[in-house]
Amino acid sequence: MKITEIRIGRISVPLRVPFKTALRSVDSVEDVVFEFHTDTGAVGYGEAPPTGVITGDTTGSIIGAMQDHIRKVLIGREVDAFENCTRALNGCIVKNTSAKAAADMALWDLYGQLHKIPVYKLLGSARKSIVTDITISVNDPEEMARDAIDAVKRGYDCLKVKVGSNPALDVARLAAIRAAVPKDICVRIDANQAWKPKEAVRILNEMQEKGLDIEFVEQPVIAHDFEGLKYVTERSYVPVLADESVFSPEDALKIMQMGAADLVNIKLMKCGGITNALKIASAAEVYGVECMIGCMLEAKISVTAAVHLACAKQIITKIDLDGPVLCREDHILGGALFNEKEISLTNAPGLGIEGVMAGKIRYID
Repeated sequence: MKITEIRIGRISVPLRVPFKTALRSVDSVEDVVFEFHTDTGAVGYGEAPPTGVITGDTTGSIIGAMQDHIRKVLIGREVDAFENCTRALNGCIVKNTSAKAAADMALWDLYGQLHKIPVYKLLGSARKSIVTDITISVNDPEEMARDAIDAVKRGYDCLKVKVGSNPALDVARLAAIRAAVPKDICVRIDANQAWKPKEAVRILNEMQEKGLDIEFVEQPVIAHDFEGLKYVTERSYVPVLADESVFSPEDALKIMQMGAADLVNIKLMKCGGITNALKIASAAEVYGVECMIGCMLEAKISVTAAVHLACAKQIITKIDLDGPVLCREDHILGGALFNEKEISLTNAPGLGIEGVMAGKIRYID
């Protein structure tokens, strides 16, 4: 199976409600899709969201990385020489992790199709289904409480609550949510780098002292401040998950060696795809650090790739793959099955993606 052509397209999927964090507010998923065509007729799919405020990758940079660099090293390669393909991909351009992630998952998709096996079975096959949390966007306390009630009515038993846009309100937001939902509902929070280390410790400890029962906090301080992250981890009553701090296996390893976080978040768009995510998972297994797998605001192709990884590895114990259920529509045929909090995989080879609905993709070239 040889890669003969790589097509680039764009999809736009409206959200049920606006997605708001301490860093941004958006109304729709706007992703770039890669199609890897082969001489056997098989097509591998990849997808990347432009998340410039987090990854630095824009729509233009994702497209440019493919047109100017990735295509040149992958077209003409045999998929069965898989490590040669992934090494060529990772070596053809620095950074640009979202474009690399989309290309990497397309390669895994083709490799699974070549050998007639789902990707999660190639990687370890720990399970066939997972349960995700759902994100509650940052708003005033009353609106967040209403959103939390709606999520619980839909069957979710774990809420990831966005905080950080106004520290003075964060305790009130969590208190409103806790008062609105049953006590057994899991609540985890995501500050998206919003706090200073000492401020984070004060806020988090106040939350716990008020009985808000936070499972963990995601990225309380700025991404590059590993020492600040360690400061919070050592002093906070709330366990700490490193997210934006982890852009590579090397970042994850350093955080584990420093004891800078209690848990590590794996996101394909930050680390460059499944290939590098496996290295993070392996390091976590060595250090005994549990992982969460998360996503940006992404549609179903790329989240399906993350589901395959999550179903393959037992070290991934926390799931934050709600991108597709936040969307009002699903433009992707095949892939993982999203039934609110329940996500499952089929035995279709590769990623199981069958394509994009007619008229829902705009090809660039």
